[in-house]
Amino acid sequence: MITKRQAGNFSEAWNTDRMARSPSVRWKRDELFVALNLYHKLTFGLLHSKQPAVIALAERLGRGANSVAMKLCNFASLDPALKLRGIRGLEGASNLDREVWKEFHENPEEVVPTSEEALRNLLEVSDSDHLEVLPKEGFRVVKCPPGGPTDVVATVKQRRGQEYFRDAVLNNFGGRCGITQLAVRELLVASHILPWGRNVSERLNVRNGLSLSRLHDTAFDRGLITFDDDLRLVLSSELKGELPKRAVAENFGAYEREILHLPDDAVFPELKFLATHRTEIFRR
Repeated sequence: MITKRQAGNFSEAWNTDRMARSPSVRWKRDELFVALNLYHKLTFGLLHSKQPAVIALAERLGRGANSVAMKLCNFASLDPALKLRGIRGLEGASNLDREVWKEFHENPEEVVPTSEEALRNLLEVSDSDHLEVLPKEGFRVVKCPPGGPTDVVATVKQRRGQEYFRDAVLNNFGGRCGITQLAVRELLVASHILPWGRNVSERLNVRNGLSLSRLHDTAFDRGLITFDDDLRLVLSSELKGELPKRAVAENFGAYEREILHLPDDAVFPELKFLATHRTEIFRR
């Protein structure tokens, strides 16, 4: 389980010297891990000095917003998912940037939750509250409802990983359902293409995620819908048999064969993961 001491070391160090820093001060490893956490929650077009989350993080780090935005663009130059879309980041990534990038992605089950907890500590978010990153608003703290008997018990480490994954996936889709374009965040789910329980190494990979409405997430999870190699929606024969019913026609039939909606600067879902979903989960 992740501990407060692990992540608290980050914010404690920052709070003692951030006021004395200048933009020319070299980035530290702990700062880079938190910056990389934010990087994966923003699409490439939002990696600029006027983005609210960039400004807020810069203030907490005692750096200029331009410095943080530049570092995020340095990370973009290391991102193979962006290269697939022909998007190039800012050259000049340091050796330490490369080391942090490698560690973050080779050991996500440990590093990602730690960076998420460190970000929360840096922003002074209570354990009982939920931290979100919204593309237009920046950081938002949401009061969580009281827990009930139906709540799933999870370790802090698992919760932080899930919180990171949700923000990263939903924001990669522009905060909308990839099928219907529904933009009510409370009704969206960061759906795993490869199931969470059986694919530990890909649990926190944004390319293993789809932003779907709660209805379409359930249909995808149960194999009633899937996507082909062109990212077009495919309906199962079972679901097609229900198309005469208005609810099914309006929520599924109306979108059949439409391409999954993604922003121009988003990263694509991994096609081999979708192929696995079609062969192992989809009910033809």
